[in-house]
Amino acid sequence: MSTNALILAAGVGARLGRADDAPPKALLRFGGKSLLARHVEILAAAGVTKIVIGVGYRAALIEAEVASLETPVGIQFVTNPDYREGSMVTLWRLREALRAGDEILLMDADVLYHPEMITRLMTSRHPSCLLYDGDFEPGEEPVKICIRDDRIVEFRKKVEVAYDSCGESVGFFRLSPATARALADRAEHYLAAGRRAEMYEEAIRDLLLDGPGDPFGIEDVTGLPWIEIDFPEDVDRAENEILPRIG
Repeated sequence: MSTNALILAAGVGARLGRADDAPPKALLRFGGKSLLARHVEILAAAGVTKIVIGVGYRAALIEAEVASLETPVGIQFVTNPDYREGSMVTLWRLREALRAGDEILLMDADVLYHPEMITRLMTSRHPSCLLYDGDFEPGEEPVKICIRDDRIVEFRKKVEVAYDSCGESVGFFRLSPATARALADRAEHYLAAGRRAEMYEEAIRDLLLDGPGDPFGIEDVTGLPWIEIDFPEDVDRAENEILPRIG
């Protein structure tokens, strides 16, 4: 079965506090390479067949970056003209790719990470799984994965349930064909209900807790270096702490 990667890269990145015409976060450069170039390089090395990038804000810059890359992987773009409405709309725009019958790696674009994380997803024994980092800073920002009795009982930033252990979601997911189709259905449900402003993680949460598709497994990546870049201090930490550990 072929594996395709879907990268969510449509957002503005307003919390970085940059100029209104700043490039997309996926084009932030570390060690001479953009985050997007790193994604493509890592995914190609892992054997991904095709990459589909959900674009919106300053999409032409992302397309130009891809055109400059040398890669054996086919890359296509799906445009979300309503990118300011949020990531759920971008996920919905990717529904055809989710329903194509392939195994899917769904990924946030704004992450600097060790390539081993993709290896863990690709080689997981679970047809559908997500990455769990047990070493994280508590607070309102991380999307938390809460486990009780060896099953996921919550997947949100704000947690109001009892749990045995809790970790942070990296924002990377492996989806079996059945789970990918179910996720596309959930995204359509949110838009039909007028809930366009929801974060895409809410659709994943529905599947994690009680949805159709294959049950989700967990791949523990605690100790591997990574960072999601949302704020100016994240850029500094990525450059000074994470990048040296990735090499």
